[in-house]
Amino acid sequence: MSVTTASHGATHKGLALLVLGISQLMIILDGTIVNVALNHIAIELEVTSLADLQWIVTGYALTFGGVLLLGGKLADRIGRRTIFIAGALIFGLASLLGGLAQSFEILVAARALQGVGGAMLAPAALSLLTVVFEEGKERDRAFGVWAAISAGGAAIGLILGGVLTEYADWRWVFYVNVPIAIFAFWGALRYVPESREQNAKGFDVIGAALITAGLAALVYGLANVNEDTVATGTKIAFIAGAVVLIAAFFIWEGVIRQPLLPLRLFKFRNLTGANIGGLFVGAGLFSSFLYLVLWMQQINFWAPLKSGFAFLPFTVGIIIGAGISSTMMSRIGPRPLVTIGPFVAGTGMLALGLFLAPDSSYFGLILPAQLVIATGMGLTFPALVSSAVSGVPQENAGVASALLNAAQQVGGAVGLALLTAVSIGRTNAVLADAPAPAIDPALAAAAATDPAAAAALQAATMNALAPATVEGWAMALTVGAVLIYLGGIVMGSIIRAGKGGAPAGAMMH
Repeated sequence: MSVTTASHGATHKGLALLVLGISQLMIILDGTIVNVALNHIAIELEVTSLADLQWIVTGYALTFGGVLLLGGKLADRIGRRTIFIAGALIFGLASLLGGLAQSFEILVAARALQGVGGAMLAPAALSLLTVVFEEGKERDRAFGVWAAISAGGAAIGLILGGVLTEYADWRWVFYVNVPIAIFAFWGALRYVPESREQNAKGFDVIGAALITAGLAALVYGLANVNEDTVATGTKIAFIAGAVVLIAAFFIWEGVIRQPLLPLRLFKFRNLTGANIGGLFVGAGLFSSFLYLVLWMQQINFWAPLKSGFAFLPFTVGIIIGAGISSTMMSRIGPRPLVTIGPFVAGTGMLALGLFLAPDSSYFGLILPAQLVIATGMGLTFPALVSSAVSGVPQENAGVASALLNAAQQVGGAVGLALLTAVSIGRTNAVLADAPAPAIDPALAAAAATDPAAAAALQAATMNALAPATVEGWAMALTVGAVLIYLGGIVMGSIIRAGKGGAPAGAMMH
C-alpha cells in the first residue's frame, strides 16, 4: 500500500507531469547527446585508444544498470520524491563535474556518477507518475506524454549534441543538464507529492556494490585484452576478479532476507527469456552508435551537427517499428515480435559489418542500415517489455520492469567492451600484415609547435590507418549482429507469452 504524505489539487497535476517529464527527458538526452561529442572529447582530452574512449559510454551504462534496482528500492522505502530529488541533485552535480573535467579520468568518474543519479531518478519518477495520476484515462494520457518524451528525447539529444558541440563546446553537452536538474529539484519540492510503500524493507547496498564492481572489472578486462599498455596479468586478474564478484553477488542474493534481485523471479520463464534476450540485444546494439559516430567524424570528418542529423533516421525507425509492434501484439502476441524484431535489426547490423568501408555511401549503406536496425528494435522493445511482466505477480511487476532495463544497460556495457576488444584485435592484425603508413617527416616535425600542422598530421595519420581501423569496426559490428540474432533465438525459444501479453506457461519447470 502506498502512503502519500502531501496532497496536490488537480490544477497542479500538469505541473507535476512537466517536472517528471523533464527529468525523463534529461535521462533520455544523456543517452544520445554525448555520442555526437565523442570525437571532440577524444581530441581535447587526448584519448587515443578505443578501449579508453568506450568508457565514456560504458561508465554511465554500468552504474545506471548496476544501481537501478537499488534506486527503486530506495524510492519505495525512503520516499519517491526524496529519492527523485536526490537523483536530480546527483545528476546535476555530475554533469557539472563532467563539463569542468580536465582529464579523461575525471570525465569517466562524472559519467559513472551521472549513472547513479539516473538510476535514482528513473524508477522514482515512474513510480511518482502512478501516484499523481489516477488509474484510467488520466494515467493513460500521462503515460502517453511520457512515451512521447522518451521517443522524441533521443532525437533531440542528437541534434542538441551536434549544435552544442559545433557552435559552443563539447562541455555544454554536460552543462545543459544543470539547469534541467535544478528545475526538477525545485519543481519536485513544489508540485510533486511524497509517497512511500508501508511494507518496503531493506536496501541491499552490498548487492549493488558487488554487481557494479564485478561488471566494471569485467568491462575493463575485456576492453583491454588487446592493449599492450596493460599487463597480461592485470587483464587476467580483472576478469577473474569479475567472475568472483558476480558469483558472490548471486550467492549473496540467495541468502539475504531483502535481496536487490529476488532470485525467485527467474522461475518465470517469460521474465527470464526477456532478460537474457535483452542482455544479448543490448550487447549487440550499443556498438553501432560508437562506431558510426567515429566513422562519420574521424574517418570522414563530418561536423557534429551533420552527424547528429545523420542519426535521426534511427529515431524514425524506432517510432515506426514500435507503432507496428503495438498494433500487432494484441493479434499475434509478443513472442513472434521478439523473434522477428531482432532478426530484422541483426540483418541491418550485419549489412554494416559486411560492407562498411572508409568511403561507404551514407545513402547507399548507413541510412538504410540504420532504418532496418531501428525498425527491428522498434518491433522488439514493446513486446520485450510486455513479455518481461507477463505472468509475473503484480507486486513484482515494478522489479521485473527495472530488471529488464538493467539487463539492457549492463548488456550494452559488457557488449561494447567485448566488441571493442574484437575491433582492436582485428585492426592490429590488419596493420601487422600491412606496410607502415608513410608520414611526411617535415609535417611530423612541425606538428610539435604548430597547431595547424598537428591537426594536419592527425588527419594524415587517420587517413593512412583508416582502412585497417574501419575493418576493425566492421568486424565488431558483425559480431554485434550475431549477438542480436542470439537474443532473438533465446527469446523465441523461452518466451511463451500469449496474445495481449497473457501468460502462457509462465512458470519454469
